[in-house]
Amino acid sequence: MTLFVLHVGQWRVIRALSSDEPRRANLPRELSAPSLEPPMAISDVASPLSAPADQPGRRIGVPGIVFFVVSASAPLTVAAGGLPTSFAVSRTLGIPALYVVLGVLLIVFTGGYAAMSRSIANAGAFYAYVTHGLGRVAGVGTAFVALLSYNTMQVGLYGIFGFTTADLLKSRLGWDLPWWAVALAGVAVVAVLGFRRIDLNARVLGVLLAVEFLTVLVFDIAQFGGAPDGVSAGPLGWDAVRTGATGAAMVAAMASFMGFEAAAIYAEECRDPRRTVARATYIAVAVIAGFYAFTAWAMTIGAGPSQIIERSGKEGPGMVWGLATQHVNRAFSDTAQFFLVTSLFAALLSFHNAVARYFYSLGRDGVLPGPLARTHARHRSPHIGSATQTVLAVVVVVAFAASGKDPVLTLFNWLTNLGALGVMLLLALTSAAVVAYFLRDARNENLWNRLVAPALAGLGLAALFVVCLRNFDALLGADKDSPLVWVLPGMIFVSGLVGVVFALVLRATRPEVYERIGRG
Repeated sequence: MTLFVLHVGQWRVIRALSSDEPRRANLPRELSAPSLEPPMAISDVASPLSAPADQPGRRIGVPGIVFFVVSASAPLTVAAGGLPTSFAVSRTLGIPALYVVLGVLLIVFTGGYAAMSRSIANAGAFYAYVTHGLGRVAGVGTAFVALLSYNTMQVGLYGIFGFTTADLLKSRLGWDLPWWAVALAGVAVVAVLGFRRIDLNARVLGVLLAVEFLTVLVFDIAQFGGAPDGVSAGPLGWDAVRTGATGAAMVAAMASFMGFEAAAIYAEECRDPRRTVARATYIAVAVIAGFYAFTAWAMTIGAGPSQIIERSGKEGPGMVWGLATQHVNRAFSDTAQFFLVTSLFAALLSFHNAVARYFYSLGRDGVLPGPLARTHARHRSPHIGSATQTVLAVVVVVAFAASGKDPVLTLFNWLTNLGALGVMLLLALTSAAVVAYFLRDARNENLWNRLVAPALAGLGLAALFVVCLRNFDALLGADKDSPLVWVLPGMIFVSGLVGVVFALVLRATRPEVYERIGRG
């Protein structure tokens, strides 16, 4: 999900927006204790989330997972808000090229990530991979960071969803509804869909995603028909990348990819986990990187390379609606603003499903209360985990509504930035876990997938995490001495530390539970 309210002047921007079998040697030393039996091969696993791989209960294939992953990145939201903000904040003309660079980095990351998915099918994804690579203690710490990150990302989206939808209803239908009422209505619809079976969610997301892509493609193609400075490949070159604050531009662009890693979360519910997760992740990264790079280039051409920086700074997302009106027509621009609401809803549903499966995985392993591991008898969904996430969303939305604070500058801005920062850390940790896992047993993976790719990706992602920390004040639109600049990132490290301490307590007081961590 893009994080497009990341800078000073955000309120103006939003106003404009709305108008094969593992052996014991494969495990970390602590997972190879005599009391543990070797984990089963993926093909032997019959998870409560799904039927065995050769039965129809495994409901989703590559397209379905791609729908979940790409929907989380919210293409129309990126186009309408993320790209103009990236140009305005960084004053970098080479935003299209940065999407290509980051796409390559994440493709490299996917080499190791996909190799791990061929050995471990677990709805805990990051948690499971780090556990098997770096040990149980690190795994539980990772799990707590993941829970914080995905919950804050999902719940934070209700701020912008409620505000944008309420504003649209008022301007089009004359309904004057408070943002929190609209947000809670969204929570209810997401809760119903999250309770239902996974393939229904995939079909809903598929339809919404198709509408998003078609809308943005029409916008993109139209830009080349009215280029004020002519069509140029300049924004795709390295010289354009160096025109502004490249570090801030990379952070803003990286935020657009959030959610791409979620394919592994659905490994237990897909038809062929050994192949599906890898293929879906590669496809999702390629689609996101290519689509956003093309859209950023088209937007630059439509506004003119000589005008894009100044115009995006003055108009914000309003520039997109202006370009749509100029190069297509007013009806298309109005319709696209409606589809922005469906784009946000798709992202909410995608992140909700991811959080529910994290709750399920941790409940099954005994890290969290056991009822979270229950699945619905008919829908096979982790309905207790889904309900838990819904309750958290309601509590947070009500709390922010009662505070009277702006839903965009606080609920959305604070929580989604916090979530994105946490996911960047999780990506770097997972890369390290992949290297450690395959150093113990290559498992017939080639050198690139098991060592070179995850090592390179880990270094690159760690560097991005540091850059993001250093630019966090700009991301929040806050002063450098604001407590938010250290309190919010501090929550990530505190949650990880709490997870580590909790794992150590389990090892000392409940060894039978501790031994189950990461088993799935």
